Amino acid sequence: MAAVLASGSCALLSHRSAAGLWGLRGHSSGLIHVTATSKSTSTKRIRRHFAPVPEDERTIEEGIPVTSVPRTTFDLAATEDVDTVVAMLREAEYRELWDRLSLWDLLERYPGKRGSRKVRVALERLKEEPGGRKRSKLEERFSPFLRQWHLPLPRYNDWILLPDGKRYQVDCHWPGTKQIVELDGWAGHKGRVAFREDKARDRRLTAAGYTVTHLTWNQLDDEPAAIAADLRTLLKNNKAA
Repeated sequence: MAAVLASGSCALLSHRSAAGLWGLRGHSSGLIHVTATSKSTSTKRIRRHFAPVPEDERTIEEGIPVTSVPRTTFDLAATEDVDTVVAMLREAEYRELWDRLSLWDLLERYPGKRGSRKVRVALERLKEEPGGRKRSKLEERFSPFLRQWHLPLPRYNDWILLPDGKRYQVDCHWPGTKQIVELDGWAGHKGRVAFREDKARDRRLTAAGYTVTHLTWNQLDDEPAAIAADLRTLLKNNKAA
């Protein structure tokens, strides 16, 4: 709040800092991004952007003047890749962060704004991709990997209901198949109890006819062609009955 107040009466939190406040993206940097209507110098702690922000693109969250979710996403699209924009849209959808002004409205308002092409591609991609919220960097990286090798995209963090009524959440599941991929990173599988629970879940899913494949970041780096070939075969052979 202090950074916003120090940037002028009409200033508001924006870009990465706004995305962090909304929960769209993590923001670990100590640099605070603020958009002001009058030009002023950035400091070591405050990165000031200069741009007009109409009233319907600004709001207040937790008492802090901030760019709306669509405007925040549009601003970040100028510097982030399409997959990051898609991830932000998924997160906004998951958190039910609706706004009276949509990204489609902003595209019409700013057809030539930097990042508009990526926003348009991300919105079109959402129509085609299975739903599901990505919760880790590895999950975000997996979609570009699959597209690179012309493989279908899964539903992320999907729930699988077994015949006995037990439900399990899995990292990746391809609708219409019994193929599951678990993306193994340290953050999601810490501790002996979590390890045992994961193994029990895999055993029960396998007993129910699912194929559970575990992949790591290093494997995607070291043997991408082999992994792509194996996944193609697994998806072909594991069509749901």
